[in-house]
Amino acid sequence: MISENLLALRKMKKLSQEQVAEAAGVSRQAYTRWEKGETVPDIKSCAALADYFAVSLDELVNYSGRKNGNLPVPPKGKHLFGVVNVGEKGQIVIPKKARDVFGIKAGDRLIVLGDEEQGLALLPEDRMLDFMQAVKGFKC
Repeated sequence: MISENLLALRKMKKLSQEQVAEAAGVSRQAYTRWEKGETVPDIKSCAALADYFAVSLDELVNYSGRKNGNLPVPPKGKHLFGVVNVGEKGQIVIPKKARDVFGIKAGDRLIVLGDEEQGLALLPEDRMLDFMQAVKGFKC
């Protein structure tokens, strides 16, 4: 998977193999072998590449876009948890990985925000209330 991810990230950012190799501190030939899947970068090189491409080390190494319709490796801190179905009454089930990453558990209250151009967002109620208090107390 890492070879596919390296190739996809490099092409997405319109970089040459030389540019990426330099960022990783290796020769272009070594980098080419990584992209072809002939060899695998060491952990130090993987960390440098993850930083260079602004993705998590785990996603660089393990991400499989095939599961999600050939989507590119997401930027660090951004997630694609999959597709959910909307039930008859508008209910959705938040994927387990999303609940784990964001610490959402049964009984938590979420605020649903919407922008007709950009879509919906879910925000923990307590964070929104903290934000509103901060804005309310802010003086120009």
